[in-house]
Amino acid sequence: SVANVGLESVPIEVEVDVAEQGFPGFTIVGLASKAVEEARERVKTAIKNSGFDFPPKKITVNLAPADLPKVGVAYDLPIAIGILAASQQCPILNELDSIFYGELSLDGSLRATKGVLLVGLFARRSSIFVPVESANEAAVVDGIAVFPVRNLKQVVDHLTGAKKMEVLKHVEVEELVGEELVDFDLAEVAGQEMAKRALTIAAAGGHNLLMWGPPGTGKTMLARTLPGILPPLLPAEALEVTRVYSVSGMISAGETIIRRRPFRAPHHGVSAAGMIGGGSNPLPGEVSLAHLGVLFLDEMAEFPRTVLEALRQPMEDREVEIVRAAGHVRYPAGFSLVGAVNPCPCGYLGHPRRECKCTDKQIRKYRAKMSGPILDRIDLHVKVPAVETNKLTAESSSPSLSSRERWWG
Repeated sequence: SVANVGLESVPIEVEVDVAEQGFPGFTIVGLASKAVEEARERVKTAIKNSGFDFPPKKITVNLAPADLPKVGVAYDLPIAIGILAASQQCPILNELDSIFYGELSLDGSLRATKGVLLVGLFARRSSIFVPVESANEAAVVDGIAVFPVRNLKQVVDHLTGAKKMEVLKHVEVEELVGEELVDFDLAEVAGQEMAKRALTIAAAGGHNLLMWGPPGTGKTMLARTLPGILPPLLPAEALEVTRVYSVSGMISAGETIIRRRPFRAPHHGVSAAGMIGGGSNPLPGEVSLAHLGVLFLDEMAEFPRTVLEALRQPMEDREVEIVRAAGHVRYPAGFSLVGAVNPCPCGYLGHPRRECKCTDKQIRKYRAKMSGPILDRIDLHVKVPAVETNKLTAESSSPSLSSRERWWG
């Protein structure tokens, strides 16, 4: 099988011993996490419900190398196949170089499992047996045989030759990416010409952007148009983004690849770990989920200062390194930051029709939440003044991709 450490995959050998002597039992060794240890009950029940015999003997499963922590539920399938092979119920001599990866349900069926794309990229020139709901992720990898598995019995029938499985058809990434309709088109926004100009400059140069203005001036709507004027994802870029979403388990069942540039808009209550990534088994945070796309911070001054300060290193290095006692992982973080902020706590400083009730001290304290080093990393600062609401949007006679076509041809 395979262990995914960050965006890298490490081969894991699943060794199974069914001893004739000793008290009956089922032990998993090799720095297995709680989820892996719970596989004992899932595997045992799945084997029985699939019509096979679970040997009433002393069973020992070793996940090697033993010094690498094993996390997740993807070891269910290889453990079950190993037990059936060790008890002479399933031959695997012809599939020793194959990778088995997936979570078992109690009835023996396989559930969608995250990280399948990484498994496919690791298993170049090999065969992989993965859940049918996640198999499309690996279909874009050339040179491997992807077997979409519905249940445990289907794998055993294939290995015994009773009923061979069909290999999933390979799909070229180039066929999946390209022009798509955008959700928010800059061509549909009327007014705010200065902000629109700043957005196009940010898109062309990969700059970070901060929009200052009172509530209701269209800052959020303007920010949501940025992915629509960025160039379409290249095949290599789409694969890079999909790797991040695959290891996060955020690819829908049956989906093959991420086709659009990401747009992430976390709430201002997000934690530093949620923004940067973290956990005992570090997963990508918002900065990595926005890789090659847009990270939008609405009401930026309301974010905890610790969260904003944590953005310094990703904004500079375009990657994030998460260090834990068990090791460290790196995730890409090449995002374009777009921030929206009110000019003061009440939001109406300089508003032509509303009176600001904030004191100078309150305004200074409010703006001090965004430190100099963070503001220095934002190339473009633009004011978004108040306008009539009915002038913010207008019906466009241009097609939905008009803005992208204008700037990128």
